[in-house]
Amino acid sequence: MPKYVVTGGAGFIGSATVRELLQEADAEVVAIDNLLSGKRANLAEVLERISLVVADIRDYDTVLKHARGADVVFHLAAIPSVPRSISDPVPSHDVNVNGTFSVFRAAADAKVRRVVYAASSSAYGDTEVLPKVETMRPLPKSPYAAQKLMGEYYAQVFQACFGLETVALRYFNVYGPRQDPNSPYSGVISVFMKSLLTGQAPTIFGDGQQTRDFTFVEDVANLNRVAGKEPSASGKLLNAGNGNRYTLNEIWDTLQRIAGVTLPARYAEPRAGDVKDSQADITAIRAALPYRPQFELEDGLRRTFEWYRAHAAER
Repeated sequence: MPKYVVTGGAGFIGSATVRELLQEADAEVVAIDNLLSGKRANLAEVLERISLVVADIRDYDTVLKHARGADVVFHLAAIPSVPRSISDPVPSHDVNVNGTFSVFRAAADAKVRRVVYAASSSAYGDTEVLPKVETMRPLPKSPYAAQKLMGEYYAQVFQACFGLETVALRYFNVYGPRQDPNSPYSGVISVFMKSLLTGQAPTIFGDGQQTRDFTFVEDVANLNRVAGKEPSASGKLLNAGNGNRYTLNEIWDTLQRIAGVTLPARYAEPRAGDVKDSQADITAIRAALPYRPQFELEDGLRRTFEWYRAHAAER
């Protein structure tokens, strides 16, 4: 019986990864989450099939306890916001750097086979060359980007020095059901969803022509599971995206068409730390893993909108 531990397991990507892992009928899944941003509701339909441990990843002893006997730790817990890391950098550093070190240390001491680490495309910063390829020199523009980059370095170090297999996946703008739209640091698509449901025009920071490689959360969850198993992925840093890019204006236009509304966006000054354009080169990940994104953008947006509309009362 395989055992999996998911840090941040009650969060947006974490809860999707938990549900993906449960597709293995005999899997034992432990979700570790301090529930500051994660929610029990994100796991409501699977709570009886998993162990939910309410704890902080900086608590080494607790992480060590639950990592014992695990085959793979999926380290997804973080404070995942560029603007928040600029306005309040200390908590984000403590969780994203010290907490990540705690998880790697516990996994190594518990003799876990592999850690799959949620890295970030923000490590690239702004580059004139697109798509962004793993061999580019990182140019982080925010504390968050630098913190996630440090996690990549710790992944390399723990593999080289302590024999812990690691895979670092640089996520590119993940979206989908259960993403919280209510924080000032929320992902743009979740904010768009809230605007559609409330009839209030969204605010786009910048001119809306900035581009992103949007990746549906179920594709990311599947990728996490595959990265935990594939022997050839050990030690690799890989882009986790779709290989496409769309402007925020295109996304908002598509969502208005899906929802059958006309609601012109408002525009504000660009935010510090935001990059202008982002697109993943997925050549390396296609070679290393049997990974093929299953959800085209419009399909993912429709599924996301349908979920938010069905759960509007809970949001």
